[in-house]
Parts: sequence; structure tokens; C-alpha cells
Amino acid sequence: MQRAACLPGQMSRSPKLRSLYFSPTRFNLSLSLSLTTTVVSSSCFFHLYPVIHTQNPTHTIPTFSFSISLVDLLESPQNKQTMSKTGALDLASGVGGKISKDEVKSAVEQYEKYHVCYGGDEEARKSNYSDMVNKYYDLATSFYEYGWGESFHFAHRWKGESLRESIKRHEHFLALHLGLKPGMKVLDVGCGIGGPLREIARFSGASVTGLNNNEYQISRGRELNKSVGLGQSCDFVKADFMNMPFPESTFDAIYAIEATCHAPDAVGCYKEIHRVLKPGQCFAAYEWCVTDHYDATNPIHQKIKAEIELGNGLPDIRSTRQCLQAAIDTGFEVVWEKDLAEDSPLPWYLPLDKSHFSLSSFRLTAIGRLFTRTLVKTLEYLKLAPEGSERVSSFLEKAAEGLVEGGKKEIFTPMYFFVVRKPL
Repeated sequence: MQRAACLPGQMSRSPKLRSLYFSPTRFNLSLSLSLTTTVVSSSCFFHLYPVIHTQNPTHTIPTFSFSISLVDLLESPQNKQTMSKTGALDLASGVGGKISKDEVKSAVEQYEKYHVCYGGDEEARKSNYSDMVNKYYDLATSFYEYGWGESFHFAHRWKGESLRESIKRHEHFLALHLGLKPGMKVLDVGCGIGGPLREIARFSGASVTGLNNNEYQISRGRELNKSVGLGQSCDFVKADFMNMPFPESTFDAIYAIEATCHAPDAVGCYKEIHRVLKPGQCFAAYEWCVTDHYDATNPIHQKIKAEIELGNGLPDIRSTRQCLQAAIDTGFEVVWEKDLAEDSPLPWYLPLDKSHFSLSSFRLTAIGRLFTRTLVKTLEYLKLAPEGSERVSSFLEKAAEGLVEGGKKEIFTPMYFFVVRKPL
């Protein structure tokens, strides 16, 4: 069979070929690695059998085989020495969050029906945003933590910088713009399991409260806070960011990292933030937005937007202009705003791009995602993961494809950044 030509060390992009190809022109040979899997107890082993092909009969090349433990191969470096759930069985047990395991499949079906790809519409997503977003994070959190670590967001990234390093710097950048320091009382709106909360608290010395409406994420966040000694200085509150349970003028600073994009109405969300922020203090946010390059009449653009909404629990994706105007309409004064994706030396979507390979973020690469899909399918077949897990993996995969395409076409950004101040 004719093989697709690949550059040295490059992965084949064909989803049907589960092999790697290497073609050094000097020796006119190619190497393919065939893949089989074996599940032993709680470990899954991938056996790689190199098959060497050469058109030069004078070259004799030895053949060999070896096995790699999936748990070792896919260990996420950013999660070492933490309590993050990085193992295969952690992923399996976490799917569904607080949803009963025998109800996961039903929850997946209900979640999918909210979205355009399955006949849903924007108004249904907005009117039922709390249920939709809660189902999304119950279903997807274990996948995020397994593949991405504790901080579920993208980052502006320099060449030579690892994904984890860029994520930390992205969080420090926000803390510096807010002037966070010891003694300040700070609110993280839509805090996930608290990865940024913990990093920003340690970096700035501020006391940070995480606001989240998902019980499973809060329970994970409290576990992780306790494990790093932040159980007393940082905490979580379960509430809807459209109706916060805090008195007026409570916080010295407020931030949101790729979270308020879940709000059905930006003005309503920003009004609550404005209300609980002290006068003269600032709110900073990284927002998911479509850019000025987005064409609402373009079917390809529409498809990309729908995939991102499906795979990320979004009622809609606002434009950068709409987000900034919503902040102004709320009563904030603009201090600074910029789409940080525009001048990022490395594309923000690089970790999800199937043409990119990185050992430091292996689980996010094409082969890492292939392993994860195979793993989830196997665990579901063995009844170690609840029925419906593979469907969650599938819509997250579709979201990744939409994000990469949206980034390449420059019609979407996950890091429209602004700092606004509540007037005295």
C-alpha cells in the first residue's frame, strides 16, 4: 500500500492510520510503528512494533519491539507532585461528576440537545444556561483535569516556553494588572477547580474566593486547596454569577478567566461583578470571543462557532466589541483592552493542533488524544467508565477541532483581555 509522504518525524494526519512515519532521505528508508493495546489490571499498555522498510538492499537494519505503560507515557508533567487526577481510573471515575453513573448517558443526550449540531437553538441555551453549564462541567471536568491540568485555559506563549509555564505567566500577568498584594480580598468568577486561584494566591499573597455553580468542581477545588496549604486563606462559594450572594462593595479586585463566556447575558453578569466590587477598584477578564474576521453569514464560520459552543458549554459566543461595550454599559471605565492572541509568538491553539507534537503536553497531541479515545472506549467497554463517556470524549474532540480552525482562520480568540475600573 502507498504511504502518505511525511516530513522527518512528522505524524500522519490521516485518522485511519495509527502509525508514525520517519523518512530519512539519506538512507531512503521509512519506519512505521504499529500499535496494539493490552489492558492489565488498572494499567493499559501500548505495544509499539517498528517495521523498517528500505529500498536499498545493502542496508541491514535490526528490528525490535517494546511496550510503554499508558499511565507512565501519558503522565502530565504539570501535574506531578500534586493531587490532580491524572490516572486512567481517575478519568473513568470522574466522568459525570456529581451525576449518578447510570444517568451519565442520559445527561449527555440532554446536553447535546441544547446545541445547533443536534437541533438546539441559542434561546434554549440561554434560558437553560445553568442546567446546560452544570451538565457540561459534570461531564467534562475529569477530561480537562486529565489532559490539561488544574488550570483550564489557554495562554499567550513565547517560543521555548512550555504550555504549563505559559499558563502560569498568563495568570501572573492578570494579577499584576490588578495590582494584587497581601491583604486584598479577591473574587475569581467561574473558578473551575481553582488552578488559577491557587497560583494567583501564592504569587500575590492575596486571599482569593472562588465562585462556582458546579458542586463537583468545588469539591475538587477544596481537596486541592487543602493539599497545598491554602485551605484557610482561599475558599469556594457555590452560586450563580448572575446572582451573587455577596453584599455590595465586598471585593478589592475581581477577575474571570475564560468563564463569563458561559453567561447568557454579558451585561447582567458584569452588573453583578460591578455591584460586589469596591468603588475605585478593578475587574479584569479573559473572554472567549469571535473577532472582527468572523462572518455570521459564512457557513464554515457558523460550523466552527457551533462546534466551539457544543464542546465548551456556551450559550453563544459574543464578539470582542460586544464584551467591551457590555462592560461600558454596566458603568465600568476602560483601563486597557487587547486581544492577546494577535501577537502571541506561538499560536494559542498549538497544544490542540494535530500537526504539532510535544512531550511536555503529550496528552493534547494527536497521538495522545488517540490513546485517550482508545482508553475511554476500553474503560467504557469494561464498565470501568460510565456509559456515555465515549460521547463526552467525542464532543470534546470536536470542540478541539473547532478551536484550532477558529484560531487558524483568526475568527475566534480565547484571550480577549480587558481591565475596567468601577468609578469612585
